Formats: sequence, C-alpha cells, structure tokens
Amino acid sequence: MKVVLFCGGYGMRMRGGAGGDAPKPMQMVGPRPLIWHVMRYYAHFGHTEFILCLGYGAHHIKDFFLNYSETASNDFVLRGGKAELLSTDISDWSITFVQTGIESAIGERLRRVRQYLDGDEMFLANYADVLTDAPLPEMIERFARSDAGASMMVVPPQSSFHCVEMDEGGRVGSITAVSEMPLWENGGYFVLRQDVFDHIPENGDLVADGCAELAKRGRLLAYPYRGFWKPTDTVKERAALDDAYARGDRPWALWEREPATARTA
Repeated sequence: MKVVLFCGGYGMRMRGGAGGDAPKPMQMVGPRPLIWHVMRYYAHFGHTEFILCLGYGAHHIKDFFLNYSETASNDFVLRGGKAELLSTDISDWSITFVQTGIESAIGERLRRVRQYLDGDEMFLANYADVLTDAPLPEMIERFARSDAGASMMVVPPQSSFHCVEMDEGGRVGSITAVSEMPLWENGGYFVLRQDVFDHIPENGDLVADGCAELAKRGRLLAYPYRGFWKPTDTVKERAALDDAYARGDRPWALWEREPATARTA
C-alpha cells in the first residue's frame, strides 16, 4: 500500500531546536530525522511506496534523500576507500516528492497528491512526526474488513494535567488525571479509502472535514491503542526521544528486533 506523509507544516513549537529552520519531520532522533523513523516503520511491514506532501522547508527533505548516506545507519566494509554495505535502508523504497503548498491544510495536501495514488482503493497516511510500535497489519486488516471510509488510530490523552470536578460553591469533589479519563485523541496513523476525497472540500482538513463527515455517516473507524506512542510537538518531546534512542530504549524501531513482515494486500 502507498503511504502518504504530511511533512510540509511550519512546526512552530519546534523552532529554535537543533534543526534550526527545518520542518518538524526533519528534527533528529539519533542519527536520522523523524520522517526516516516513520518511513522505516512502514517499510518494516512491507509498505515502501511513499508520497511526501511537501511545503515549508521542502529543500531540507529533498536534500536529505538526494544525498542519503547509507553508512550512517548500516554496517559496511571499507575496501580500497570504497564502502561495501552489509545492509541497506532505502534501496527498495520509492519516494514521490510533491510540493503541496506552504499554507495548505492537511486535507488540501492530500487532495493535491490524489493523482499519485493510482486509484488504489486503500492507502495509508501519517503526519510524519509521531512514533509508535502499533501493529500496523492488524490495523489495516480490521479496516479492510469494514465498510468504513477512514480509520484513525486513537490513543489516551498524553497530558499530565488533572481535571477538577467541583460544585457551584467551589468545593472540589474529585481530581482525575486526564490520562485516566475515558477520552481518546487522534494518534495520527490513518488507513483511508478513496471515499475520503468525497468529503474533503477545497482547502479542507482531513480530520475536521473528511473524517468528521464520515463519522456522521457511521463510516469512520477508530483503532484504540494503549501501547507505545510518542508525539514530537515540542523541543522537549523530541529531545526525550533522542535521549531514549541514545540509551537504546527505542520501542518504535521494530526493524531492529523483529523479522520484516510481508507486504499486506
């Protein structure tokens, strides 16, 4: 299945980090940027056809792949001054780079790459800035068995804040951590059918327009996941993942400890 990655946003909360003016998916976790980790996740399950929806900072992403160094994350033998790779990351990947506008909403970015999906009934989509170890084949299979037009992975709220219940006089009745409440939030991993395009207007949004309209029609499927899922909305969150990588604590890197999974139809 083809994988559409939205990687053209400004990432304002990440400004001032180690990546300078690079878009958020190009912020580093270990020796590689976030977008590489996301792509390796999909490639691990056999999905190696990528469509990148570019916008702000597109040259950073293009330059990274055009000047890709396999030796940064693969073992090799240096013989006669020439590196002979013992393994490879992206040799079997197909990556389509599409400029989808600087200010475009996510839904509009998706509309602008529709022609590159070749009419495929189902495809995958992702914000390219969230890492997880979720079982992708199960997510896809569950969606394929349904008549839904879209599926989104949902996760418990990540906030460390507490909600306070009180009466009109201000007396507190209970205090509950947001993460313990019966709430779910968009996890950023989507499985979509072509039907979703029927509900995204020009300059529209994937979730607020496309998914919301499908939900009204009973055709939006949720995949609840309580396992590892980490966003990188802030410099602090990205730094935490970078530190975890350095310690060898990287549960999202399934390719480091599991056999590759065959492509899911």
